[in-house]
Amino acid sequence: MIGDISPPVTSIPVVEGNEELRKPQNLIPPFSKVVSHFGISGISVALATGVTHPLDVVKVRLQMQHVGQRGPLIGMTGIFLQLMKNEGRRSLYLGLTPALTRSVLYGGLRLGLYEPTKVSFDWAFGSTNVLVKIASGAFAGAFSTALTNPVEVVKVRLQMNPNAVPIAEVREIVSKEGIGALWKGVGPAMVRAAALTASQLATYDEAKRILVKRTSLEEGFHLHLCSSVVAGLVSTLITAPMDMIKTRLMLQQGSESTKTYRNGFHCGYKVVRKEGPLALYKGGFAIFARLGPQTMITFILCEKLRSLAGLHTM
Repeated sequence: MIGDISPPVTSIPVVEGNEELRKPQNLIPPFSKVVSHFGISGISVALATGVTHPLDVVKVRLQMQHVGQRGPLIGMTGIFLQLMKNEGRRSLYLGLTPALTRSVLYGGLRLGLYEPTKVSFDWAFGSTNVLVKIASGAFAGAFSTALTNPVEVVKVRLQMNPNAVPIAEVREIVSKEGIGALWKGVGPAMVRAAALTASQLATYDEAKRILVKRTSLEEGFHLHLCSSVVAGLVSTLITAPMDMIKTRLMLQQGSESTKTYRNGFHCGYKVVRKEGPLALYKGGFAIFARLGPQTMITFILCEKLRSLAGLHTM
C-alpha cells in the first residue's frame, strides 16, 4: 500500500466469563516511524526533482510562448538550444533551490498524507476502492500545495529571470505586489496538485494491484517500474492544462486592474479563445518528459528507501 504508516496493533487478553476478548492498543504510530515515513517521501521527491529540473525550466519557457496570441511555437529542442545559447548551462537550473525546498516539503506531505487519509476514509466509509484512493490523493495534494505555494511562485519567477536571487525575489514580490502575491495561482495549483496526486498515487496503487493479480510480476523493481510508467502517463494527460494555467497566473504581475487573467477559469477561457484549445497543452511533451521520469524515480526510490527503513512497501 502507498505510504502505509499504520502501526502494528498489539492486543492484550481481557477475560469476561469464559470468553477472551482482544483489545487494541498503541493506536498512534511511533514518532520515529512517522518521521521516517514523511522524510523518505520528501527525500525521494527532492532527488527526482533535482534530476529532472532542467526539463521543468524548459516546460515553463514553452508555456510562456506567445502569451495572448496565436503563432508558431518553438519546440522543446528549440527552447533548450535557445537557453543554452543565450543564457548558458546554468539557466537549466534556474530556481533549483526553491524547487528542492518545495520538493522536500510538498513531496513529503503529498506522498506522506495519502495513506493516513485513505485509512481515515476507510474508517469513515468502510471502503478502500479506487474512488477512495482518488479522494485521498486529491486531499493530500490540495492541502500540501496550499501550504507550499509561496515556494512554487518564487521558483517559477526565478526560472524566467536568470539574474534573480531567491531571497531578493521574495522581498521584491512582497514589497511590490504584497504578501498575497506569494499565493498567486494557488487555486489552479491546488486543483492541479489534487488531480496530480489523485491520478498519480491512485493509478500507481491500482496498477500495482492489477499487475500483481493478472501478471507474473511480483513485488520488486520491475513491478515498481511498470506501475510508475502508467502513473506518469495518466497524471500528465490529466494535469497538463492545469499546469499551464498555473504557470501563467504565477508569472503575471501588476495590479488587479492591469492583470491579464482574473482567475484560473478566466485564464483557461482566454487561452482557448486567443491561442486555441491545443495551447492548453503547451509544453505537454516537456511535462511528460519531466513528470514521467520524476514519477519513476520517486516511486522506485521511495520503495527502496522504505524497504531499508523497515516500512511497508507502497
